[in-house]
Amino acid sequence: MDAPISDVLSIEKIAVNDEETGRYIALATINRPNKLNALNSEVMEALKNFCAWAEADTQIRCIVLTGAKPLAPLEGKRPKPNAFVAGADISEFVDMDSKAAKIKFTDNAVEAIWNLTKPTIAMIDGFALGGGSEVACSCDIRIASKRSKFGTPEINLGLIPGYGATQRLSRLIGYGKTLELVLTGEMIDAEQAEKIGLVNQVCANEELYDITMNMANIIASKSVFIAKAAKRTIRASLNHSLDEGIAIEAEEFAKLFDSKDKVEGVNAFMARSKPNWHDN
Repeated sequence: MDAPISDVLSIEKIAVNDEETGRYIALATINRPNKLNALNSEVMEALKNFCAWAEADTQIRCIVLTGAKPLAPLEGKRPKPNAFVAGADISEFVDMDSKAAKIKFTDNAVEAIWNLTKPTIAMIDGFALGGGSEVACSCDIRIASKRSKFGTPEINLGLIPGYGATQRLSRLIGYGKTLELVLTGEMIDAEQAEKIGLVNQVCANEELYDITMNMANIIASKSVFIAKAAKRTIRASLNHSLDEGIAIEAEEFAKLFDSKDKVEGVNAFMARSKPNWHDN
């Protein structure tokens, strides 16, 4: 299955551990470096198409999202900063009324990313502001370079976050910290983001790609069937009580005993060999 083609979203299928195993990592790069990779309607549509493709392609085991690096500046011009996604394209907000806004922000790519059943990683290098922070929060794991900055500055536009940050961010970093970020509109650096649990890991700028792809390779080398079960079960903790969540986990755990991958994993462990996952 061919990846969807778009000028604003570059897609690569990268073989897991560079081997011919039939397992791939999908690396999607938002490609609007002249606009700090800001989210416009074209980017959002491309991301939705990408998510549909990545979900359907059985070779894809893990998904990595990132932003394009800044272009070389013209002579005499100041270089643009690095950005994962610097936010929504505010030019699209001019003259937008509530009816149009509800349609735009209900059927959106951030929810498409969130609803992927396969593991997702945000590889963040630079600004992740507003919609960019929300794209990052819709991924399962976030790895950031030291020069990254995070924030929800929508209040400075007379708005609040509209792609789910008031909900997902509060579950990541808590009620108080979310209100602090949303009400002040101020940015925090990568070190602070890691400290409050917004990102999983911070690394040197030049190490970001290797560290992210190493984690993606580790995840992608596992059974995608089991990975989906793990993601589904952990996700249940966001919407259920502790007792309900434990019951869901018990049910999911028990079902896996009828899977080929449980048999393969246990037998490989006993034989001290590498498992050959069936992904079912």
